Amino acid sequence: MRMTAEKMTAPAPPPVRTLVAIATYNEFENLPRLVAEVFQHAPSVELLVVDDNSPDGTGRWCDQFSAVEPRFHVMHRSGKLGLGTAIVEAIRYAAERDFDFLVTLDADFSHAPGIIPGMVLGMSGSDGAAVDVMIGSRYVPGGAVEGWPWKRLLMSRFVNAYARFWLKLQARDCSSGFRCYRMQVLKRVAWDRMRSRGYSFLEELLWMLSRAGARIAETPIVFVNRRHGESKIDLREGFAALWILFRLRWG
Repeated sequence: MRMTAEKMTAPAPPPVRTLVAIATYNEFENLPRLVAEVFQHAPSVELLVVDDNSPDGTGRWCDQFSAVEPRFHVMHRSGKLGLGTAIVEAIRYAAERDFDFLVTLDADFSHAPGIIPGMVLGMSGSDGAAVDVMIGSRYVPGGAVEGWPWKRLLMSRFVNAYARFWLKLQARDCSSGFRCYRMQVLKRVAWDRMRSRGYSFLEELLWMLSRAGARIAETPIVFVNRRHGESKIDLREGFAALWILFRLRWG
């Protein structure tokens, strides 16, 4: 019995759904331009802003834009609750709506939106094996940092070296916030055991995913220091990260 070409054609796979998440606090100077660039380079994604009650009008702009752009969503929180909890909120949002990938990036143009399509494409793996986490890395060949004072660069280098040594992580840039996650692997994380709330959340999540058997890869990026607004990272945040990483090994 001969089958027609129509019957032999396999059904097309469903389109890959990607959510881009941005945590904000007083980013009105940057966010409208950043959102425009994300949609310019990755028009098929949806974008979620998790705003911590920014007094500069960031949340108000998000409400206005979400009313006219169906790909754009906003989540309002009561105050500054930390980067880690904002990422967890984004993960829950993506899981509840069956997204395949979650991309996180900073709101200050430190991470180039044009890299997003390549990061998602790289999740298929250059050797055919699926990647679970793709890190936009400053510290692999081809990566770089522009505009940082030497003290901040030294702190970042030290925290990353400490994380690799103490937690046995293989990634060169364990503290990069520019990442693409496969949602399926994020379901393996025991969120009730997470200790971090601030920037150390990035290292802790990478450690937990590594322990869960996630395949982690890196792609080079050029990190550019913010031109507008104020950085939320200081020495206190750096020392807090070191203390939490120290506790993880023994926990």
